[in-house]
Amino acid sequence: MDGLVAEAGSALLPALHLPCLPQHFYRAASSHEHKSSFKKSKEVCLSYIQDAILQKQWKRAAEFLTFYIESIEKDYSVEYMGPSEIIWRVGTEILCNHSRSSIGEFNSFMEQMKTLGVKRYLKVCLEHAFHLLCNGLIDEAYQNLSLAESWRFGEQTTAQDKEMKLVQAYRGLLDYYSWSKQKNTLLEYEKEGLEDSSVEREMHSCFRKAAMSLKEIIKIPGVWDLFVKSYVDLLEFYGDHQEAREVLSEYAYNSKFPSNPNAHVYFYQFLKRHGASKKSLVSALKILHDIVPSHELMIDFNIMLQKSKKRKKRRLGLEVIFAALDYAGTKENIKAWSCLARQVKQIVISEKHLDWIKEEWNSRKDWWPAFHFSRYSAKRNWQENESLTYEKALVAGVLLGKDCKYFKYVSHQGCKAQVKRFRTLKKFVNRHGPVCLRISGL
Repeated sequence: MDGLVAEAGSALLPALHLPCLPQHFYRAASSHEHKSSFKKSKEVCLSYIQDAILQKQWKRAAEFLTFYIESIEKDYSVEYMGPSEIIWRVGTEILCNHSRSSIGEFNSFMEQMKTLGVKRYLKVCLEHAFHLLCNGLIDEAYQNLSLAESWRFGEQTTAQDKEMKLVQAYRGLLDYYSWSKQKNTLLEYEKEGLEDSSVEREMHSCFRKAAMSLKEIIKIPGVWDLFVKSYVDLLEFYGDHQEAREVLSEYAYNSKFPSNPNAHVYFYQFLKRHGASKKSLVSALKILHDIVPSHELMIDFNIMLQKSKKRKKRRLGLEVIFAALDYAGTKENIKAWSCLARQVKQIVISEKHLDWIKEEWNSRKDWWPAFHFSRYSAKRNWQENESLTYEKALVAGVLLGKDCKYFKYVSHQGCKAQVKRFRTLKKFVNRHGPVCLRISGL
């Protein structure tokens, strides 16, 4: 930041007066007046900094911040105050975005923040490491975290203990990264029929360091997706599947941890990889459905349930796919519409369980027509994706009958284009018209 500070410092000489800064920033004042005036000036200056940052005017923000720091130094040279969290956070934001900022200036600034802010030392180290990683400086980030790990100052507080575990966890994540690189190298050697004991030793060394750090952080209630995935990858590679399953189960189902859909996704994917029973897979996805009914895995869940011989499971499958299509994210998902169209068609043909469709439709008939089956949607879908249009038209025809705007437009365009499946679709809806009327309640 030295270069920026020098540039900004020269612009902050009293004769220049930065635009919009009140004059009392520069004039002399009595002790009492000065303190109250300074407090007000400081607040005004911070508001200017905030405004500059929000408008991404990084040079202007740097100038105001420099003035802010200089003002603190001048006014409190006797009773010294260390840099506040504001200076650290604002300075970091500016240096990350200023066009003339360099990694050297950023490193210098962060080192100053570390030495002047004992209570924030570990947080600053973490942020420093993140910035280095974002700039591809992995070795430097690792060294930074290792130094932070060895730092001690007085009696460690509970907050500092948690921060230290986080520092160790990120260092462990970089050990995992090194392990992964060594693993890939070793696998390449094995393909070529070569051996390298040094690579293998280095790989095992990285494994031990990574596993020790990652294992500790995931014991603390929190959202630790990246750490959990890395630790499980290590365990699976060395064949410790039982430990991996316990870690994922704990992460997903321990009530002390915050609700986290990803935890259930990871557990399901693990079960699937290791050939778990269908009952276990269904159980895992059922919980995910309750948390995020629009998740992409709900399509897999529906397919799994449709194949079941149990009526209750097939009923749940219909509920799952209807719920998934309640959300904008799946509005044009052809797989989801295909699942719904297939199940609806089977029910209409057999005329069994029409009440299932009716129950799902009753709570949606007031808003699904506008959400999914407008004439505008029909035109756009027809132009963009014929297959999606076909699946949606079948569902629209069953739920709303042959006079539905979406169905009428699509069937007309399909027949006009002489596409056989659209003629078949039109015949299907017409043939089963009475059944469709029973479902729609028209």
